[in-house]
Amino acid sequence: MFDISKIKCPKIAVDAIIQIEGTNNVVLIKRKFPPLGLALPGGFVDYGESLEKAVVREVLEETNLWFEINEQLSARSDPNRDPRGHIISIPFWGFGKGEPKALDDAKELIILRRTQLMMQDFAFEDHKQMVLEYIFACD
Repeated sequence: MFDISKIKCPKIAVDAIIQIEGTNNVVLIKRKFPPLGLALPGGFVDYGESLEKAVVREVLEETNLWFEINEQLSARSDPNRDPRGHIISIPFWGFGKGEPKALDDAKELIILRRTQLMMQDFAFEDHKQMVLEYIFACD
């Protein structure tokens, strides 16, 4: 019998592009832990958790916002995308409801107009690609 526990697999994460409901403003975080810098809110999927539940949970934990998913964007799977190891990220975009507040892994929240997003430097290079895909999805 094949032992699945012997397979070495990448970790799975979710990222969120949160547009504040009724605006063209998007919530980003300044990371509290390495890699430091500006990033999309997100984190790891827990065992037994769906991608959708994971992204809603991570957004709430980091930004205090209820995340209403609009669309799943393209997965990012480059083994070198994250300096911590091989981590596949599945980004979503949607609308945030509530009072934004930096919590958990977020040192600070940054709220920018959608038009300002491409001018930012991100802790993860592919976050800029995720933002670009989001901008095209919205237009």
